[in-house]
Amino acid sequence: MASARERSAGTGDLVVSADGTEIAFDRSGTGPAVVLVASALADRSDTAKLAALLAEDFTVINYDRRGRGASGDADSYTPDREIEDIAALIAHVGGSASLFGSSSGAVLALRAAAAGVDVDRLALYEPPFVVADGDDGPPGDLAQQVNALLADGRDGDAVRYFMTRVQGMPGAAVFFMKLMPKVWANLTGMARTLPYDIAVMGETQRGEPLRPEEWQGVTVPTRVLTGGKSPAAFRRAADAVTEILPRADHRVLPGLGHGAVVMTPRKIAPQITEFLKMS
Repeated sequence: MASARERSAGTGDLVVSADGTEIAFDRSGTGPAVVLVASALADRSDTAKLAALLAEDFTVINYDRRGRGASGDADSYTPDREIEDIAALIAHVGGSASLFGSSSGAVLALRAAAAGVDVDRLALYEPPFVVADGDDGPPGDLAQQVNALLADGRDGDAVRYFMTRVQGMPGAAVFFMKLMPKVWANLTGMARTLPYDIAVMGETQRGEPLRPEEWQGVTVPTRVLTGGKSPAAFRRAADAVTEILPRADHRVLPGLGHGAVVMTPRKIAPQITEFLKMS
């Protein structure tokens, strides 16, 4: 789907996407390839521990989504550009790979498969679809609010707004994060990519059923994982995905929450490994 050229850099390796944007990644392990697709306000440092665990069985491509970390960006954005980034990474490892995505990264992985990128399998952790009336979704004017804050140069306020109004984080927790300069600087450094994740989610968080035609290109084996401690809306979303995809199933992991990919990767890695190794 996208041609790519690769070169090494001090920040890891670089692949050049179809629009010329350089995408930085780390490659580790041997075996079948799996690309890790991060969530909103996350870069490859957030999935580094998971990558190390999966590298015992797979060739792992852990990358910075565009606009984050050591990756470049372009003047304009559509989710198609990020799909081309994934295609370029897959071309780098030989033309096919599985994808693991978490939260909005899971939805981006689904969109890549739906668009025809050569994906072997999809493992997804808690895609944040809002499919039932009454389930909490983001504010209807989320994009406008975030864009207005960013336009005013209030990147930190945009991060706080997203964390509290979309991710459901208590304001006190965000306050304490702001007391950790490196953590907060990393988050605010990714604030400009919040509209990207909002665009990736599209109209899928309005409390309405998923539109099957939007995902009909996803025909590969797919496993949706959810945490037993997460709100029930995530499990309803996972069930909705399995209902519209022909080769999907859903597993609930007891005791885990939405941040498990970063907080408890050792409990998620075996589930991903088992699924990706299935014949």
